Amino acid sequence: MLDLHDLPEDGKGFELEDGWLVEVAAGARHNWIARRLGGILQDSLPDDTLMVLDGGEWEVSTPTGVRKPDVLIVPRDVARAVIVDEVPKLLPGLDLLLAVEVVSPGSGSERTDRVRKVREYADLGIPEYWIVEHRPDIRLLRLRLDPDTGTYRADPPVSSGALFTAEVPGVDDTRVSFDPAQLIEF
Repeated sequence: MLDLHDLPEDGKGFELEDGWLVEVAAGARHNWIARRLGGILQDSLPDDTLMVLDGGEWEVSTPTGVRKPDVLIVPRDVARAVIVDEVPKLLPGLDLLLAVEVVSPGSGSERTDRVRKVREYADLGIPEYWIVEHRPDIRLLRLRLDPDTGTYRADPPVSSGALFTAEVPGVDDTRVSFDPAQLIEF
C-alpha cells in the first residue's frame, strides 16, 4: 500500500490488487457519467445521513487491496472521518452501501470490474453493486446481495429509453428512478 500512496498525482488512477499496482482506466466520458450518476443519487437522498461520493479518488479497503469505485454511498460519519479526521485514510469496504463502476470497454480494468470486484464487493457485504456500460450504448446492471448465499443476483440490465428504478441502499422507502440516457446528457 505504501507504493500506491507514494505515486505522484499525475492524473492517473491506480488500485492495489493482490499486492500489485493496477492502472484504472478513465476518460472524460467515463468521469462525466460517474459525476452525473452521483448527482442523481445525491438528489434522491432525503437528508444528509448518507453521502454520495464520486470521482474515483475515494480509496476503499478490501481483503485483496485497495479499490476506487467511481461512485459510492457511505454513512456521513464514515466520509467525515476520512475527510476531517483522516482516520482511517481508506474507507472501510464494510461501510459501503453501494459501489458503482463505470466500465471502460476494452480496458485492462473491464474484467476486474465485471468479475473480481463482483466477488470482492459481495465478500465485503456491500448490499448493491451497479455496473454502468457506456459503449456501444449506455445501460445499467444492478447487482443485489443475496443474504442467504452472500453472492450477487443480477437484475435485467436497463438500457437507454427505459426506466432504471432502485431502492437507495441504506434509506428506507427511498427510490431513485431515471433513464440511463441521462448519464450522458450534456
